[in-house]
Amino acid sequence: MNVSGHRYFAINKPYNMVSQFISPDKVRLLGDLDFDFPEGTHAVGRLDNNSEGLLLLTTNKKVTRLLFESEQPHKRAYLVMVKNIVTQETIEQLRKGVTIRIKGGVDWVTTPCEAEIVEKPAYIAPREHHPVKEFLPHSWLLITLTEGKYHQVRKMTSAIHHHCDRLIRVSIEDMELGDLPPAAYAK
Repeated sequence: MNVSGHRYFAINKPYNMVSQFISPDKVRLLGDLDFDFPEGTHAVGRLDNNSEGLLLLTTNKKVTRLLFESEQPHKRAYLVMVKNIVTQETIEQLRKGVTIRIKGGVDWVTTPCEAEIVEKPAYIAPREHHPVKEFLPHSWLLITLTEGKYHQVRKMTSAIHHHCDRLIRVSIEDMELGDLPPAAYAK
């Protein structure tokens, strides 16, 4: 998409890739995707190396400031595969807020969120290069947040005693990942 001379992209960031174009470390980068992004393209927000899913890229720095320096919260939804079977009581804990440890070793109670147990959507492809053991007992959750502390979703599932095996961002506000394949992009 090209608005006011700026470019916008939605990509399905694959597992084992960082959300940046340059790094001093020997890691897979956004530039390794099969597309020639224009100069000045940067990620709006981040997904860690082990997370997958919707990542927005743009040449417009105002969008980043609008989303991440604004007082207005924005929703982000994550599809999460966790070890073992999650109960409805555990989902209620997530919805009300759980205590996690954030930067500086401070305990933080997460803002109430939307959380539910879901079936794995058919469009979610098996993860390449590091498959997960879906034959073991597990649950799929859909968690929607309006805050974004460092590794927050992983810390939240850990707080309810369920290790996060897979984390896929499926939406940011009304922009959805849909069935966009891993490493693919939409302009």
